[in-house]
Amino acid sequence: MTDLSYTIKDFKSENEVRWCPGCGDYAIMNAIQRTMSGLGISKEKFAVISGIGCSSRFPYYMSTFGFHTIHGRAAAIASGVKIANPDLSVWVITGDGDAMAIGGNHFIHTIRRNIDMNIILFNNRVYGLTKGQYSPTSDRGFKSKTSPYGTIEDPFVPGQLVIGARGTFFARSIDSNIKLGEAVYKAAAKHKGTSVVEVLQNCVIYNSGVHNAITNPEFRADRQLVLEHGKPMLFGAENEKGIIMEKGRLKVATIGENGVTMEDILIHDAYEADPTLHMAIINMALPDFPVAFGVIRNVASPVYNEEMDKQIRLVKQTRKINCADDLLSSGNTWEVTGRGNGKGKLKDCRGKKLE
Repeated sequence: MTDLSYTIKDFKSENEVRWCPGCGDYAIMNAIQRTMSGLGISKEKFAVISGIGCSSRFPYYMSTFGFHTIHGRAAAIASGVKIANPDLSVWVITGDGDAMAIGGNHFIHTIRRNIDMNIILFNNRVYGLTKGQYSPTSDRGFKSKTSPYGTIEDPFVPGQLVIGARGTFFARSIDSNIKLGEAVYKAAAKHKGTSVVEVLQNCVIYNSGVHNAITNPEFRADRQLVLEHGKPMLFGAENEKGIIMEKGRLKVATIGENGVTMEDILIHDAYEADPTLHMAIINMALPDFPVAFGVIRNVASPVYNEEMDKQIRLVKQTRKINCADDLLSSGNTWEVTGRGNGKGKLKDCRGKKLE
């Protein structure tokens, strides 16, 4: 195909979308379809891989290649897809339970290996498909069918796992903010390596309003910090607030108060290899800080599938064994001669007679 001028309709399948009315998944899918249509990549080169959960119905609703796999194994199967066919643009669709409970091991090792794929993590802080149990990202004290008195566990913070696994790309978005989503997904698609995008998503049935404290239009300007590389970390209705560094810690400050000027506001550097500041930004949380969105980390590092191809080429150039016969004739081998009359002779692979 030579004409790569797509529209969002080119990526919509004919299947009926069967998410609950009002589910945040609709907006996420819309933003991803818009993103794919503008990447200049042939539609036949997209592969959407999912695990199990509400979000994992995603491949059925996309007019691309796709694979609805098994619980927690989407990242592992997607790794095989990418390594087998490096030309594909591989997208993993997963949820907070699918990725970080049964799939936790695959999640962190995919990131550690830095395989070139995009992981979109829908985080509604609950198990929706299985009817409302608490998940690895549910807040301590969350009451559910499996924690009727409130969970006594601390939740995972997805970005912390990404940094801990030596991740090279982490971003955060919101289901309802399609414009922000498009910008983040585009950056993820262009990143060489494993990109992880956490999307704060609303489950209208089992955890509705879980992100309201962040997304409510009434006060979201004071509670959301949308980051852009090379620009100051400003937020507020008039961008009158910002993030500064004081005594080695991040702090919220108001420009014009206590001698704070624009020069004091931190400039976001998504390309900084040292993850210290990125981790601090990921950890910002209400009520003391706004929640950070946009691309938080985006650094270059060797990509697993490219390194594997390079290694295979190098081994092919220098190896002495090129076929099964070479292998069978290598090392200590013996040739048995004679016809069973007790007068046979043993020779090694070089023809030397053995006593």
